[in-house]
Amino acid sequence: MTARLRTAAALVALAAAVAGCASTSDDATRTSLAALATPPAKPPPPKPSPKGRCTNLTASLRPPAIMPSPGAMPAGSYMARIRRRGRLIAGVDQNTLLFAYRQPSTTRIQGFEVDLLRQVAKAIFGDPNRLELKALTTSQRLSAVQSGAVDIVADAVTITCARRRQVAFSTVYYDAKQRLLVPASSRVRSIADLRHKRVCATTGSTTKLELEQDAAEPIPYAVAQRTDCLVALQEGRVPAVSSDDALLLGLRTQDPNTKIVGPSMADEPWGMAINLRHPDFVRFVNGVLAKVRGDGDWKAIHRRWIGRLAPTPAPPRPRYRD
Repeated sequence: MTARLRTAAALVALAAAVAGCASTSDDATRTSLAALATPPAKPPPPKPSPKGRCTNLTASLRPPAIMPSPGAMPAGSYMARIRRRGRLIAGVDQNTLLFAYRQPSTTRIQGFEVDLLRQVAKAIFGDPNRLELKALTTSQRLSAVQSGAVDIVADAVTITCARRRQVAFSTVYYDAKQRLLVPASSRVRSIADLRHKRVCATTGSTTKLELEQDAAEPIPYAVAQRTDCLVALQEGRVPAVSSDDALLLGLRTQDPNTKIVGPSMADEPWGMAINLRHPDFVRFVNGVLAKVRGDGDWKAIHRRWIGRLAPTPAPPRPRYRD
């Protein structure tokens, strides 16, 4: 007889004795056995934060004290390998108006992020046009860096602890906030109004993870491309789209019958993603970003692409670690 059964038998005997002395009811027996049969309920484990927890989340490698001159990259460096190839290969989106968008009239991808990448190419070659762009979906961004298909990705990649284990990040080049896009006639004011409702987000995004963890329990409706969310909203398949506010500006521009609503749901610091094997390139890119922040190019690029829709802020302050 197992210890559990011996305990059950003892309880049954005890219950019977009590019943014989004080009552003819067998409630005590049933209660005792039920207590043994049903283990105490365990509280559910806490849901992990989509961004996790790590020290100095947005701190990146310090730039070189002296940046190399264009066309004269240090021997053995990853930048020298890029120079020998003759072009910088960068992963971007092609459907994000204002940041990286393929213009139908020219078929060229252009925008804020593309102009920053042109600055990196200029620093390597002395020529910003030595840049090859590869269009990626949200879910392809990190794997493209890890596999070496691209040298760098600038595609609204939010820096998270989990992602830092997969790729290296530059310093933050854009600070965004997660918000909502809804039809202009919608009464939705925040995510709380979307309880158990579909909300569109791209596969592989921190936005989708945030929706999965939100207390309002919205139902993430995942798509491959950001513009697919706009189509889903227009067709009535979802009552709202969630993404970074900067990206929603482009969607709102494409469809003026929409509006951006709600307080910030999460901070979204964007960094350029680089292979973990190339820390020298991370430092170099941080040197380029430090230059464009300091000489006013960051603000000029922002005004060119976004300034008519939103005030141009000060560029994000870099945080470094050695």
